[in-house]
Amino acid sequence: MHAVLEYTYADDYLETREQYRPVHLKAAWEAVERGELLLGGAIGEGPLRGLLIFTGENPVEAAKAFATADPYVAGGVVTSWTARPWTTVVGNDAATPVRP
Repeated sequence: MHAVLEYTYADDYLETREQYRPVHLKAAWEAVERGELLLGGAIGEGPLRGLLIFTGENPVEAAKAFATADPYVAGGVVTSWTARPWTTVVGNDAATPVRP
């Protein structure tokens, strides 16, 4: 099982994130080192959303814990977030591979 943590950013996030970015990135890389976070980054034109992909024994809880502690959330850079399970079926790292 994987989990997707989706962030919605404030309109002025490019300006407001700078003071929080070093701590946010440090926390993200620490989650990678613990084997919880696979990938993270911004999506779309703008971008107005962020996606982080979690794995491990309880990826949804890891995603929620990350968001709760993230300075982007506490500082208002992120206006809302969701953490949802993602059933992956295709790819070398799929949690439940399904082949034809």
